[in-house]
Amino acid sequence: MAEETKIPQHVAIILDGNGRWAKSKGMPRNYGHVQGAKTVEVICEEAYRMGIQYLTVYAFSTENWNRPADEVDALMGLLRGYMKTCLKTAAKNNMCVRVIGEKSRLDADIRKRIGELEEATRDNTGLHFQIAINYGGRDEIVRAVRTLAGQVKEGTLSPEKITEACFADALDTRGIPEPDLLIRTCNEQRISNFLLWQLAYTEFYFTPVAWPDFTKEELEKAVEAYNKRDRRYGLVTE
Repeated sequence: MAEETKIPQHVAIILDGNGRWAKSKGMPRNYGHVQGAKTVEVICEEAYRMGIQYLTVYAFSTENWNRPADEVDALMGLLRGYMKTCLKTAAKNNMCVRVIGEKSRLDADIRKRIGELEEATRDNTGLHFQIAINYGGRDEIVRAVRTLAGQVKEGTLSPEKITEACFADALDTRGIPEPDLLIRTCNEQRISNFLLWQLAYTEFYFTPVAWPDFTKEELEKAVEAYNKRDRRYGLVTE
């Protein structure tokens, strides 16, 4: 990529098309999810090499529980394996990993592995990698409201002290800069309840490429498109 290219600090990705990609090859949907998990590993490494500091991926939404039971079970099995793989990848690449979303619905062994992964990588100084699991933007906002309402009820927070910064600090993404660029694969053009608060000023990039086929070159195309945007916040008066 050109030296003058401005690299976004934080990239968020909606990983779409795993099932359709597998179907196009005459394979079961879970095959697509397995290949998609491998693509995540590759893109984590490539993103950090490019200079991206934060990468957030939408792995499993609150709505994904409505999928067929066998597919959900397969995804949970894949998640268990991925937690182990991610621990090794994080150690190799000095990656700091954090899981966002409502974890209470996940099985105890998965929650345990998430805790171990976050603790083991907490002080790593490479790519900050966020995985959204059982995540929904509306759910996150409701949970944040409940947290702040509880503080008001306890008398530790007064309503007039609730600011945008205060609210953001009650979200799962506290301490993480808002995304500069959102990528969605497989040609879908919606955000599907992902990072509703955080995407207020984010640039969107949609590609027809299914997630298992997403490569370093595709990531570079997204960053190049980002560089062509006129980034301005709020109203500009001259």
